[in-house]
Amino acid sequence: MTIPMIPSDAATATATAATAEAPAAVPAPRAGADDKASGPSWDDLVAKVREAGLYPTEEQAERVTRAVLAALGEHVVGDERVDLAQALPEEAGRIVAAQVPAHQPPAAAEFVNELSRRLPNATHATARWDTTSVLGVLPGLIGDDLTHRVLAQLPPGYALLFGQAELPRAA
Repeated sequence: MTIPMIPSDAATATATAATAEAPAAVPAPRAGADDKASGPSWDDLVAKVREAGLYPTEEQAERVTRAVLAALGEHVVGDERVDLAQALPEEAGRIVAAQVPAHQPPAAAEFVNELSRRLPNATHATARWDTTSVLGVLPGLIGDDLTHRVLAQLPPGYALLFGQAELPRAA
């Protein structure tokens, strides 16, 4: 049995004709809330936290991520809170936005102490590790501008939790 061969010129002509009849549609770029679809997902965030914190399981990294984002959501207010929730993956944004803002954010050490009370079997040292594991990945997700705006709302000491240099504040 022989299989007929189509000359390459005929194949090219057929492909060209098909392309000419149905030009490829190029989708328009999406804007607004749909931008999250192209950004990192909740699973991506948890994976980054797991890697940063060297957590043995995804479940542990997810538990820590939820706790730290909930605590942060209590202390970021105004436009920065809205922008932070929008810049994060959808699930993370909901965690931040669902918190009732406190009147006054605590000092960074007290923020870590709050987390040590929320996380099971946590000490101050493990809570600090957990905090920096989560907050340290946020600048890569939300960008430097928003990171600096969020830090400007918080008392001194938080920059180190975000993996940033603690710069003196302008008087």
